[in-house]
Amino acid sequence: MSDITNISGASTADLLKQKSKIENAAGGDAFVSHLKSAINEVNDIQKTSEDAIADLATGQVQNLHQAALAINKAEISMKLMLEIRNKALNAYKEIGRTQL
Repeated sequence: MSDITNISGASTADLLKQKSKIENAAGGDAFVSHLKSAINEVNDIQKTSEDAIADLATGQVQNLHQAALAINKAEISMKLMLEIRNKALNAYKEIGRTQL
């Protein structure tokens, strides 16, 4: 019961201070760094796929199976990144439509 009274006794200023501490601690920076690393990983996979395609085109491919796997992995990772982007944009638009 004491937890409920502590919640109701918190002022708006106290809640804003707690919110800023949480945001500074782990929120934005961690998300941005994770997103950047995911984008860089997809970019590396795409470069590997382009190299495999170039090897196929020039006949320098050593292992056809590995080249096909690299190309498919790049395709799937790009589709996943696009779906994540689409979901994030839809969430942003939904937040914008929310009435205050």
